Amino acid sequence: MITAIIVLAIVAIAGYILVRSYPPLGGKASPSSRQRIDTSPQSKAGKFVNQIPTSMNMDFRGTVKVLVDMVRGNPQSRPQGSLETEKLSPERLRSDEGATVTWFGHSALLLRLDGKTIFLDPMLGRAPSPVPMIGGKRYSKRLPIEIDQLPSIDAVIISHDHYDHLDYGTIRKLHGKVRRFIVPLGVAAHLERWGVDASTITEHDWWNELEYEGLKLVCAPARHFSGRNVGNRNSTLWCSWVIAGKQAKVYFSGDSGYGPHFKEIGERFGPFDLTLMECGQYDLRWANIHMLPEETVQAHLDVRGQTMIPIHWGAFTLALHAWTDPVERAAKAAKERGASVATPRIGQVMRIGAKEFPAAVWWRPETV
Repeated sequence: MITAIIVLAIVAIAGYILVRSYPPLGGKASPSSRQRIDTSPQSKAGKFVNQIPTSMNMDFRGTVKVLVDMVRGNPQSRPQGSLETEKLSPERLRSDEGATVTWFGHSALLLRLDGKTIFLDPMLGRAPSPVPMIGGKRYSKRLPIEIDQLPSIDAVIISHDHYDHLDYGTIRKLHGKVRRFIVPLGVAAHLERWGVDASTITEHDWWNELEYEGLKLVCAPARHFSGRNVGNRNSTLWCSWVIAGKQAKVYFSGDSGYGPHFKEIGERFGPFDLTLMECGQYDLRWANIHMLPEETVQAHLDVRGQTMIPIHWGAFTLALHAWTDPVERAAKAAKERGASVATPRIGQVMRIGAKEFPAAVWWRPETV
């Protein structure tokens, strides 16, 4: 009995040390950041909340059913082989041919606007996990371009702190190339722990407007949640972003369930030349925090978007649907509602506002 107690105590102590000392799990907010969090209109009792009720709780039976479904898996949940990506050169990304966007898979996008280079949610790691050796692996064996070949980046913009959007390994390799990190409230603590100079980070609440290098940025609402460590759910804010320049106006949804915030954003800041809309990793059981593809199209229309790129798919399997379902369902819904959907390959540079945009069904090679 005493031996069992000692073993349990050792395991508990080791777990506590791991939680406190393992860098990928993130950092703890500084006193000044803590004050901004506590005084935020989005914060209640030290935790952030959504604009409307957003339950993520399932009963015991529902939880067991999800676990069983996850273990069983879906044979179509990822490509049969490695997914090929377009190969990028540093010169191609520095091109000043106008406003462009390059999708790196999932929600990572490199935006060129008014001569500035902006990286959105640059998760370039092999797995969305605090331990990269475990967890669902990226579909492609290589990135369109390696991190050390990337040009200088004027700003990295983060939507929230989940592992599939904010990656420890990526930030460690990338931060020396980045002039500014622009993040929602509370997220600075993670970056600072990972070696990013605090003077290069700015934190923002919903509806905060700022100007950076001539671009107008707005931290806008989303309907989601946050947290990357034990017991810290909703301790940091989640958001979407308005990015407006002279060449184009772009909306980046981050992760979000469908809600009235899309229409409000459209009324206040639309129309948008391009929307980058979450479309993937959904399920009816957690539709409050991840839109179904048909809702993605409606959200695009709500914000008054001209052309939409479906994102949050094409890199990892985090749900039970077939890996091609998101883009195919979104394209079908868009056609029915008269919306324009662009489907660039991973690594393909797309010109924003061009009369023609990528529309190939590249994920089904037999149709290309």
